[in-house]
Amino acid sequence: MHDTTLGPGLGGVRMWPYPDEEAALTDVLRLAQGMTYKAAVAGLNFGGGKSVIIGDPATEKTEALLRAHGRFIQTLGGRYIPGVDVGTGKADMEVLKTEAKRVFAGTQDPSPMTALGVFETIRACARAAFGTDDLGGVHVAVQGLGHVGEPLVRLLAAENAKLTVADVAADRAA
Repeated sequence: MHDTTLGPGLGGVRMWPYPDEEAALTDVLRLAQGMTYKAAVAGLNFGGGKSVIIGDPATEKTEALLRAHGRFIQTLGGRYIPGVDVGTGKADMEVLKTEAKRVFAGTQDPSPMTALGVFETIRACARAAFGTDDLGGVHVAVQGLGHVGEPLVRLLAAENAKLTVADVAADRAA
């Protein structure tokens, strides 16, 4: 958890094959801080938090692992509310809910709305920098084509933005 001044820390559970614990800790602290700022800017009564599970979600994710993570989250006494992030999905949040009382497992994936928020931010930056919010021909680089990046790229392509994309999965980038 980064900050709970405004309320419990809200943030996703990321499962990623970090090279070591230090890399995982650096990432989770950076992500939790970002969640604090996002919640504050949005005027939400939440702070920032995040959690990570070290491992490949495609091969190492198990119900037992998720339940153990849920038990740990429960020890925080409601000060952290986990949700979906890279490497986890709604079904995983349902497993966490078997062990932790407070889990964000909404009926819809929030990622498309996050993509829309990023898209509108890019449009506002174009307006400030170029005097227009027309993104035709504006060069935008997108790193990561997962739950947020993929719908963001579709929005940008519909506006005829020039795109450079990258993803750890070469097939997604193609």
